[in-house]
Amino acid sequence: MLFWVIAAVLTLGASLAVLLPLTRRAEGEADASHDLEVYRDQLGEVDRDAARGLIAPSDAELARAEIARRIIKLDAESARQSKKTSQLAPRQVGVLAVLAVPLLSWGIYAAIGSPSVPSQPLSARLSQKPADSSVDELIARAEAHLVANPSDGRGWDVLAPVYLRIGRANDAVTAYRNAIRILGSTTARQAGLGEAIAGSAGGIVTSDARVAFEAALKLEPADPKARYFLALAFAQEGKIADAATAWRLLAESLPVDSPWRAATDQAIAQAEARAAPSKETAGAPAPSQDDIDAAASMSSGDRTAMIEGMVATLDEKLRQNPRDPEGWLRLVRSYQVLGKTDLAQAALGRAYAALGRDSEDGRKLTELAGSLGLKVTE
Repeated sequence: MLFWVIAAVLTLGASLAVLLPLTRRAEGEADASHDLEVYRDQLGEVDRDAARGLIAPSDAELARAEIARRIIKLDAESARQSKKTSQLAPRQVGVLAVLAVPLLSWGIYAAIGSPSVPSQPLSARLSQKPADSSVDELIARAEAHLVANPSDGRGWDVLAPVYLRIGRANDAVTAYRNAIRILGSTTARQAGLGEAIAGSAGGIVTSDARVAFEAALKLEPADPKARYFLALAFAQEGKIADAATAWRLLAESLPVDSPWRAATDQAIAQAEARAAPSKETAGAPAPSQDDIDAAASMSSGDRTAMIEGMVATLDEKLRQNPRDPEGWLRLVRSYQVLGKTDLAQAALGRAYAALGRDSEDGRKLTELAGSLGLKVTE
């Protein structure tokens, strides 16, 4: 009801703003008629004063001439006003048009609109049936519920993957952690937490993300999400061959209709394309089936030790042959992913010295350093 009152007041104000100028002409006509009566009274007064001898005949004549001049001037203005008066019909049309706009618009809305539908503030929309709500309204409803009931683990568990799907990775991390804290660990929660942490880090599988994925594999060793992202961690560390091996093992275990098959096949193809030049540079042979089986069965600590050994080997080879841009990129990235920021920073400086900061390879190093959060100093 308040809306209609405000709308009526605004409509009335707009109409008056247009109508008032149309009424000022009529006021001018009334002023002219009043002035004419005043001049006539002045003429009569001059005649009476002259008859009683109060003023000289010559002065009376001058007064009459002045009043006559004013009457003539007023008559000319009255003639102009009469011409404007002949335009009364257009003015009336204008007045009718101004009044017709709100009347017609309100009448049409009353006929085809929905004036009887009540307003729906956010609280009212959130209380309606879920099937009638949008995704944003459902999320807002869930968030309002969790603000009032922060210990509702089921609510956090439902909201976490929704956050992840719409790109709110930081909120997904919080939701997954709350669900795990209240309801306990499951494979889906731990794997989802790892994916959310990686998403909040710009796609980098950080140490916290790896902990979550490894926790998921302890609960379900065949979980495809955890296995995929741990293989991605190998690739980000610069160990492309190990990443390709892990993805191949995952692909062999996936059913044909698995949603992870397409992503895994694409990752294998990219890893093989990248592994070929790196093998040539490192002089390492392709892994045998025994190597593949051994890598797959390693514990997390053994795998980390193996990766650190490979990074150290790469570091030594770059000391002997520093003209290897791809090698420097892998080394800097590997040290940073392993959490050895000091070594990554030192490797970046050595790479600049070997390749040149202003070269094309140097610019690639600068871009990589920026994405990893390393300092780029002159």
